Amino acid sequence: MRPANFFCLFLACLALACSRPPSNVESGARDQVLHLGNGAEPQSLDPHIATSVSAHHILSSLLEGLLSEHPKTLVPQPGVAESWTISEDRKTYIFTFRNNAKWSNGDPVTAHDFVYSYRRMLNQELAAQYAYMLQVFKNAKLFNTGHKCAGGLWLLAKDGEPKQVAHPKEWAALDDAGRKKFLTSLQPKDEEATGTCGFCKTQLQSLDWKDWDRCEVGVRAIDERTLELKLENPTPYFLELLNHYSFWPVHPGTIEKFGARTVRGTGWALPENHVGNGPFTLEEWRINARMVMKKNPTYWDAKTVKLNEIRFYPIESVDTEERAFRSSFLHHTQTVPPHRIDFHRKKNPDLLHLDTYLSVYFYRFNTKKAPLDDVRVRRALALSLNREDLVKYVLKAGQQPAYNYTPPGTGGFTAGPQFNYDLVGAKKLIAAYLKEKGIKELPEIELKYNTSESHQKVAEAIQSMWRKELGINVVLDNQEWKVFLKTVETQDYVIARAGWVGDYNDPNTFMDMWVTDGGHNNTGWSSKRYDELIELSAAEGDKAKRLGYFQEAEKILAAEMPMLPIYFYVRSSLRQSSVKGWWPNVLDHHPYKHVYLEED
Repeated sequence: MRPANFFCLFLACLALACSRPPSNVESGARDQVLHLGNGAEPQSLDPHIATSVSAHHILSSLLEGLLSEHPKTLVPQPGVAESWTISEDRKTYIFTFRNNAKWSNGDPVTAHDFVYSYRRMLNQELAAQYAYMLQVFKNAKLFNTGHKCAGGLWLLAKDGEPKQVAHPKEWAALDDAGRKKFLTSLQPKDEEATGTCGFCKTQLQSLDWKDWDRCEVGVRAIDERTLELKLENPTPYFLELLNHYSFWPVHPGTIEKFGARTVRGTGWALPENHVGNGPFTLEEWRINARMVMKKNPTYWDAKTVKLNEIRFYPIESVDTEERAFRSSFLHHTQTVPPHRIDFHRKKNPDLLHLDTYLSVYFYRFNTKKAPLDDVRVRRALALSLNREDLVKYVLKAGQQPAYNYTPPGTGGFTAGPQFNYDLVGAKKLIAAYLKEKGIKELPEIELKYNTSESHQKVAEAIQSMWRKELGINVVLDNQEWKVFLKTVETQDYVIARAGWVGDYNDPNTFMDMWVTDGGHNNTGWSSKRYDELIELSAAEGDKAKRLGYFQEAEKILAAEMPMLPIYFYVRSSLRQSSVKGWWPNVLDHHPYKHVYLEED
C-alpha cells in the first residue's frame, strides 16, 4: 500500500473511532448512570404483591422501610426511623421517625403511613402471598386468616381457639370433643365461605378492613412520628425482617386515589403515578426493555446518593445478558451462563464474581396430582438424582449438592444431609408403587420451568437422569416468567422449578414457607407436626431448642418430600471494575445509595 493511501485510511479510521458513541460503561462513569441486568421482568412494583428477586432489586431503589442496611454487613441501620427502643421482653418496639423523611411528592412520611401499609398487606382481600411474614405482629394472624359470623364469632382459620365476640356462653358450654368437632366443621371450602357458625347458623365470612381495630393488631401510631409494634413472640431476627419489601410502605393517598387498597393492577405503580420514599424515583418503565430510576431530590439522605440514574434491563436470556456485558452495555449481570464461567475464569478473573448466597434451587412437587401424590414416587425422584454430576458438569460454578432444604450455616443452623444419592433404593420404591397400582411404568410427567437457558440445561440433565435410571418419561415445558408465577400459584403443574433466596439470615425464612396453606407453599402438602414445629420455634427463646425444632422439621421434609432440593446456590455474576460500593453478602443486597461509578 502506498504511504498516501495508508495515511488516508488512517485518518478515516481515526475519524470513525472518534465518531463512535461511548458505550454505556464509558458514559456511565462520566454521568453516574448504572446499567444493570435484572433477569425477568418484575410481575409488579407493588411491594405488597411482588414476590421475585428481580422486583426486590427495583423496589429497593424506590422505597425505604423503617430501617436500612449496612452495605457490607447488612446490619440494620436507621432508615425512615432515626432511632428505636426495645422492651425488656423483646416483644414491643417503638420507632421514632426522622422529621425530614418525605415521599417523592413532598408529603411527610408518617407512622400512620406504616399502619396503613401493614393493614393493607394483611387484609385478606388483597391476598398477598407474603402476608404471613407480618403475622409476627400480635393478633396479625387473626386479622389475616380469621373469619366471623353474623353473630360475631372470630377464629383463626383451621387452628387456634376462637376469639369470642358474641357467643362466649355457648363456647364455654362445649367440652373438648365438642370444641374440636366445632372447629373441624369450619374448615375452609373456598376463599370466601368457610362453613356455617354452629351457634347462630349464619355463614362465616373472612375478616375485612374494618375489623382491624377489633382484632387489636399490634401496630399502632402513637403520633405522627412514633410507631409502636407489638409482637406475638420475641423474634430474634425482627429488625432484619423489616428490610424485606413486604414491610415497606406505600403512599396511602396514591393507593386510595387509584382504588388499589384491595385491587391489583390499577396502575398506581406506573411512572406517571408512582410515589415512593426511597433514594430514587420511577422515571420510565418500558415493558421487556428497561426501567429507569432517577435520583430523588426529596430523599432525606440525598447527599449520600452519588448515582444520578439506574437503568434495569429485564434480560431473561443469560447468554444475551453475558454478551451485553462483553459489549460494555451492562455494568453488572444478574448471573453468568454455566458454559461461560470457565472462559471468564481465564480471560476476566477480576470481573467474574462467585459469591456465597443464601439460596436453594429446588423443584416443587404437586402432592395432589398423580403420581406425585404418592410419597414413594417423590422420594424415588429425589434419591435417583445425581447432584454431584449436575453441579460439576452442568453448573460449574461451585454450587453445593443439596440433601436437605435449608442452606448450611443459615443463622447458625446446619441440618446436614437428610438423605443420600441411592439409586437402588429409588428403584425399589418405584417397583413397589408400580406393583401396588398394577401398572408396568409410570405415566408421563410434565416438568415446568421459567424461560432461561440455565434452567433448561438443568431440566434437560434431570430429565435424562430420570429417564435412564427410572424409566420415567419427563416432558419439559418452559413458560414466560409472569405466566409461570401464575401457574405455580394456582398449582397447575406436576413438577415446577423453584428457587428461594433467604429474606433474612435465619432458618425460619426457609422453613416457614412449608406450613399448611403457606403463601409460598403451593404444593398442596400439609403436616400437622410440621406446623407445630414452626409454631414452637417462633415462641422458643432457647437457641438450642429452637434449632432442634428446625432439625426435626427438616427430617419431616425429607421423609415426605413435598419438594426436591437440588443444590445450594453460588451467586455468579460479572461486574465492571468501575462499580464501587458493591459488596458481596449472603443475601445479595446492595443498597444503591452507597453505590457509585469511578474509573480505576
